[in-house]
Amino acid sequence: MTSASTRPLILGITGASGLVYAVRAIKFLLEAEYAIELVASKSTYMVWQAEQNIRMPMEAVQQEHFWRQQAGVDDGKGKLHCHPWGDVGATIASGSFRTVGMLVMPCSMSTVAKLAAGLSSDLLERAADVQLKEGRKLVLVPRETPFSLIHLRNLTRLAEAGARIVPAIPAWYHNPQTVQDLVDFVVARALDQFEMDCVPIQRWQGHLQEVDP
Repeated sequence: MTSASTRPLILGITGASGLVYAVRAIKFLLEAEYAIELVASKSTYMVWQAEQNIRMPMEAVQQEHFWRQQAGVDDGKGKLHCHPWGDVGATIASGSFRTVGMLVMPCSMSTVAKLAAGLSSDLLERAADVQLKEGRKLVLVPRETPFSLIHLRNLTRLAEAGARIVPAIPAWYHNPQTVQDLVDFVVARALDQFEMDCVPIQRWQGHLQEVDP
């Protein structure tokens, strides 16, 4: 029997632009010795090729090595189990498989639309649907701009169903110096929803001092 503290987090990765968010999440989670059940959508393979000119392997074991390599984390850190996108019979497709919830990052508007309509055409969508029906945490990090009215209505529908929406919108009060600092802020706020404090960011410290005019 697994305790709440040892249950894995499902990480869903879709074909939205911004795969660096997923890579940084994997890095911090594994370095903090968390367990990850990872499923990448079919579109993710094409986005990797387009954005990074890198071919993402299809086979699960090779894919685990791929993600660890991208995140710069050795095999001995944390637990990472990858699932093929079409394996709808995988463990994470069932509500009887205990997890702390699921994070979809980045989350495409296509995935948002399917989840809002209750459609499960692949393992990622099925796993997300399971979190909603089981009353577990489902956190979506949409990476799109601008949002159309259809996008907003779909996101609202998911929020009403219990999902948490954490847009990929960074802050500047932590004085970011690099693009990576901005990425890590979004990753930290997404993982905050699961009470996983493993990203070293500067958090809000209180009111700013008044500046004389």
